[in-house]
Amino acid sequence: MKNNIWLLAIILLGIHSIQAQGPPITADKPIMLGQGSFTLRTLAEIRTTERATFTYIPINFSYLPTSNIELAVEIPYLVNTVTEGTSKSALADIKLMGKYQFFRKDATGKTFRIVGKTIQTLPTGEDLDAMDLSTGNYAGYYGVVAGYETLKYGISNEIGYNWMPDGTRDDFRYKLGFGLPLLKPQYPNKQINLFFEYTNLWLVERNWYQLLYAQGVQYARKNTTFELAVQVPLVNDVDEGRKFKHSIFLGSRFTF
Repeated sequence: MKNNIWLLAIILLGIHSIQAQGPPITADKPIMLGQGSFTLRTLAEIRTTERATFTYIPINFSYLPTSNIELAVEIPYLVNTVTEGTSKSALADIKLMGKYQFFRKDATGKTFRIVGKTIQTLPTGEDLDAMDLSTGNYAGYYGVVAGYETLKYGISNEIGYNWMPDGTRDDFRYKLGFGLPLLKPQYPNKQINLFFEYTNLWLVERNWYQLLYAQGVQYARKNTTFELAVQVPLVNDVDEGRKFKHSIFLGSRFTF
């Protein structure tokens, strides 16, 4: 575990600049940056379950060919303790993402936007039966993200379905997030944001249900954003031995 923490620290320190827009941490938002912009992001997760501990370290690279289209690829590295007494590291499932913003309404100091979203998960990782980390199976996620932001707060919603044709992990998911900036808007940008984020997961074939809550904090200074969140279960209706205990998220973003 000590080596994993050092690896997280190296990646976070290497990714240090972004136009800070106050994006959610464990959720998503429909607001996009300008046409032609690139973003490099990591959101490392240390997930502890009854079965094992997973340390997930992704590198996510996104590009906006137009002001309302975003394309991204995520290449993740995973350390796990599924085999008792040993720690194994390998490439996890690579993800390809696309988003299209089809509705936008702006007013003074506020905006409301909606995007369609898809994530195509490639079976590049080992079949560890670890949702969204390493499953060894193809999956296609299709959803809609809606968000409303003002200078005083932000609200994000996401609903979608993740389809895994060769597995038993099809799921409906709904995410709800609230963002609260603690400082007044200023230039150059300097902000501390609090996030309150809920994730609902229904695994339809296994009849599992989870309601997770994440409390996060984000620091933005000029083009730099760092974020930290802790996620815990509020409802944990899954089989014994597979229950989720908690996750710690560490993230950083860089836009150019």
